[in-house]
Amino acid sequence: MRIALASDHAGFRYKEKIESWLREQGHEVKDFGTHSDERCDYPDFVRPAAEAVARGEFDRGIVLGGSGNGEAMAANKVRGIRCAVAWNEESARLSREHNDANILSLGERLIPEERVLDIVRVWLETPFEGGRHIPRIQKLEPGSSERVSQ
Repeated sequence: MRIALASDHAGFRYKEKIESWLREQGHEVKDFGTHSDERCDYPDFVRPAAEAVARGEFDRGIVLGGSGNGEAMAANKVRGIRCAVAWNEESARLSREHNDANILSLGERLIPEERVLDIVRVWLETPFEGGRHIPRIQKLEPGSSERVSQ
């Protein structure tokens, strides 16, 4: 699988760990940065990674920060991206099964280091269920004729 990676300074250490593991598993990986733990702005790295996934240059993406929330927000601004924040294996599995998430966002400050690779593994291995979830996902796209009630 071709995977785009990106993080800010707060997710840098886990990004490096995940990148090594992904390569060991035989995945093709591109690291969009950051390349150190010096303070930086996550949109500078997350947006290019998300755009590359949206263009089809990568099958999936993984983005990281302190909580993963800002990174998910930045990624989800890109049309065609469905970025989910996961904090355990179950949330990662459901993001794939029900939401067909194409980018995973992780918070280094919120996930124990010994669990992060299990979360990534589950997310990569879980297929999208399709079926009843397809119309829901289609409603997420801008310009959908379906309206979301307030």
